[in-house]
Order: sequence, then C-alpha cells, then structure tokens
Amino acid sequence: MKKLLLLLSIVITALSFKSADEPISEKHFKNIKQLTFGGDNAEAYFSFNNKMLTFQKTNPSEEIMCDQIYTMDITDNNKEFKIFPVSNGEGRSTCSYFMPGNKNIVFASTHAASKDCPQQPTPPTWAAHKYLWGVYNNFDIYTSTINGNNMNVLTASPGYDAEATVSPKGDKIVFTSSRNGDLDLYIMDIDGKNIKQVTNLLGYDGGAFFSPDGKKLVFRASRPQTEQEIKEYKELLSMGLVAPTNMELYTINIDGSDLKQITKLGKANWAPFYHPSGKKIIFSSNHKATPESRGYNFQLYMINEDGTGLEQITTESNFNAFPMFSFDGKKLVFSSNRNNNGTKDTNLFLVDWVE
Repeated sequence: MKKLLLLLSIVITALSFKSADEPISEKHFKNIKQLTFGGDNAEAYFSFNNKMLTFQKTNPSEEIMCDQIYTMDITDNNKEFKIFPVSNGEGRSTCSYFMPGNKNIVFASTHAASKDCPQQPTPPTWAAHKYLWGVYNNFDIYTSTINGNNMNVLTASPGYDAEATVSPKGDKIVFTSSRNGDLDLYIMDIDGKNIKQVTNLLGYDGGAFFSPDGKKLVFRASRPQTEQEIKEYKELLSMGLVAPTNMELYTINIDGSDLKQITKLGKANWAPFYHPSGKKIIFSSNHKATPESRGYNFQLYMINEDGTGLEQITTESNFNAFPMFSFDGKKLVFSSNRNNNGTKDTNLFLVDWVE
C-alpha cells in the first residue's frame, strides 16, 4: 500500500507540472471576439472612453485598394460590427489614433499629393528579395472629425510624417519624421505646434506609444552598425524604403533623455504598447521563427520594462500584432491571421484581458 501511495504521489506531482513540450495557452485571453471578416485590418486603437476603435483597412474586393481609415462602435454586440469611413478614400491613409474628447482622429495620408494609391519604389537589385516597407515622402499628418469632416493638416514639411499617437494625458502627439534626413521621433503639442526632436541615432525609429503617465515612449528601432549596413539603410531610405527585419524595442523619456534598449532578441520586434501598470510592454516578435517559416511567425509577447521576464502571450496562427490595451486596462485589441479560413486575411480581435 505504501508503494502504491508513493507511486500515486509521483504521478500526481508529475501531472501538476507542464512538460517542456506542452503548448503555451493563451491564458491572458477571455471572451475573444472577432470584429472584422475579410481584407487586411490592422492598427486598431481605442477611443479614450473605450467605446470605439479607429483602424486601417485594405480590401480590393470592396474596392479599398490601399489603406483607409475607419471607426467602429464596439459597444454594439452584433456579430458583424458596422464600420464608418474617416479618410476620404484618396491616396493611402494610415496610423490613426483618437484625439481627446473622442470626436476627432489624427492620421497620416498621401491624398494631398495624389488621389491614387502610392506605388512602392522598385528596390535596388541587392534588395530585390528583401521584405521592405514604403515610407512615402508624401505622407503628412491630419486631424478630422470621426466622420471625416473638418480635415486639418498638422505637418506639412517635406518628407515622411506619419505614425502619430496621442499621450494618455491628451496633451502631446508623438510621430516619426524624415525631415532631418533620417527616421526619428518627434513630439508636438496636440494642435501641431512646438515640434521637438526626441531621437537622433541613425536608424528607423517608429511605432512609438506613450507610457500611461505620459512621461515615456516605447518604440521600435533599427540600428545599422557596420559600414555595409549603414550604406544599405541610407540607400533604401533615399528611395523611400526601409527593411524592417531587424528591430529591437527601446524606451526614452519624452524630452529625449534616458534611452534604454529593452529587447535583444534578434529579428523583428515591433508594435510595442505599455501594459496599464506602466511596468511591462506587450509587443509582436518573430524571434522564434524557423528558417522553414521564412521569418513569418509573429506572436505577441510581454516583457518587463527592464528587459526581464519575457512571456509569450499568443500561440494561434502565424501573425499576431498591433496590440493595444483599453484605457481602463480591461480589454486588449489586436490583429491576427487566425480564423481566416486559409486565406491571407488579417482581422481584428477583441479580448477581455486576464492578469
């Protein structure tokens, strides 16, 4: 009997621990809800009152040939949520965010230069097989009402101005600009005045978000080091292109002081957003991708602000990105390839966040 009890104790103890090969569960997610059904839907961000989302969408089957900005009321419990256009359908519009008061939106657009979708430049031969993003010099930052009226330009300088997000305090906007010949972060007042440069190291600094107290920024950055890397980065940038395949996450004070590198994972670490506590950062990364996947295995992770405590958050599908916590910390919205019936569609998903 003693031997049997000992054996049962060993079995129970073994079952109480996960094996190293046991799949990671999405334990922080509860009540997952799919918000869009078809096309490429991304960069969804909450209104200050947590009742709406603004996001960008491309779907040729709906004659949306390149990204345009829409809003969605997420208090509606219908299966297919109604969306409403914000941008005017001309050019390409991207990187939208709610302004204080929830009645206006800031976003970037190329529509002033052309009604047509901008075409990505043909890369040089050496970069023909690289994954590249277009950083179009015709992008400027605008505000409008949530129904697209009263459009006003905040930036009208030569070069790329985009990737604007708003401080939770409602007083500042951070954005990425190439106005100095590189892609750096800048901060301006909510009305577009008092523009100040925040970062100044060579490389692509972008996708910045404020900490909950509005005192810091978290962002993605490439840092070309070798002579060859620097040459390639500058050549691509001169054509309006970047290769976002080697990026790490950084934090910095909004006055440009105390720059810190948070991740050292390799590959592409991007789309960071602060946890409501201000002590952790959620982000997307393909650092676990295998050669067979060609780098395409993006999962959400969370990490402490000091770079410790890396935790994998998602496991479903091969693309999860653009996470944002609601202002009350109760929900998370993100983009994912899950549940797309084998297509290449990227949809928006809303979950209750479980600590």
